[in-house]
Amino acid sequence: TFPLVMLMQTMSAGGMGGGVAAAIARALGAGRREDASRLVAHAIVIALVMAGLFTAIVLAGGRTIYGAMGARGAALDAALAYSNVIFAGAVAVWLFNSLASVVRGSGNMGLPAVVVLGGSPVLLVLSPALIFGWGPFPELGVRGAAVAVVAYYAGGALAFLGYLVSPRSLVRISPRTIRFRQALFGDILRIGAPSLLNNIQTNLTVVLLTALVGSFGTFALAGYGMGARLEYLQIPLVFGFGSALVTMVGTNVGAGLDARARRVAWTGAAMAAGVTEAIGLGAALFPYAWLSLFSTEPAVLSAGATYLRIVGPTYGFFGLGLALYFASQGAGRLLWPLLAGLSRLVVAAGGGWIALRLLDGGLSSVFAVMALALALFGTVVAFAIHRGAWRLRREP
Repeated sequence: TFPLVMLMQTMSAGGMGGGVAAAIARALGAGRREDASRLVAHAIVIALVMAGLFTAIVLAGGRTIYGAMGARGAALDAALAYSNVIFAGAVAVWLFNSLASVVRGSGNMGLPAVVVLGGSPVLLVLSPALIFGWGPFPELGVRGAAVAVVAYYAGGALAFLGYLVSPRSLVRISPRTIRFRQALFGDILRIGAPSLLNNIQTNLTVVLLTALVGSFGTFALAGYGMGARLEYLQIPLVFGFGSALVTMVGTNVGAGLDARARRVAWTGAAMAAGVTEAIGLGAALFPYAWLSLFSTEPAVLSAGATYLRIVGPTYGFFGLGLALYFASQGAGRLLWPLLAGLSRLVVAAGGGWIALRLLDGGLSSVFAVMALALALFGTVVAFAIHRGAWRLRREP
């Protein structure tokens, strides 16, 4: 279930959520506060539609999807038990992330952080309570973990909605602001829809690379999985920078302050690249400090260490490209970040297949191609923006 849950999370938060935050930030920057408030209802409608699609697809085709991933017997039953609850409650996930994006787009980064940090301990207690039936809670087994997750997102969504109807919010939803206009849907979807393609590219890259490494056996796959988990953790880390970049770049672009928008983008991207590169270099120099948290099997540790030593030093390029992707959401210019993501997919999967099948390369060769693909991703986005890919013009 993890790939599908992560796909929904990244689509609702960094994909369509980025479109929501960018549209609101640009409207506020241009002085269109009324439009910014009206965008809230449009964001909610889009979230409801997307949640409905996820619910319908996974509830109807979950058994087929997980079966294609290799789940059988008891594992398939457990996956469906968890998945059916999560995706039946997909509306909570989509509303949580969409409303959080509204709040961030208005410039309030504190409330989403408070909701996440405040809700996490509740989730950590509620999940085992519902799994094992502690105290007054029913014993739901694996379904209990899913119920806890849905409850967490539902509670967070209500917290954001409560803020957005209060006088404290810069943008507010009220009966007066619920006026649907095609142009406002377009403001969100012009950024959000292409961003969904980026989410699909990222997840497809992971799936194809996992298949390539899997040809080297279970130990190699396990080692790669543990190493790649550190790479995957860079995404929420860079999202912390990226959510601020979407809002700051979007606000400045809306105000016609193009040069300042670019300075903000480069500053944030440099910070994200620095942090991710430090993590990557640390993992490359001391791979067992991370890998030993998950396994003591020598063959697994060896494969994981090889991955981290080769790919880890390129994490900075990943952070750079991902941060500039978020900045490009704020600028409303996503062509080159999408092309960079496509180049990573083609080089990593295609190059890995060539190294493995045609050149008879080993595991190190596949990892080297992965490193090249990450470096290409960051370089393409940075070079394109440096050469003027945004082509910003002052908004009326």
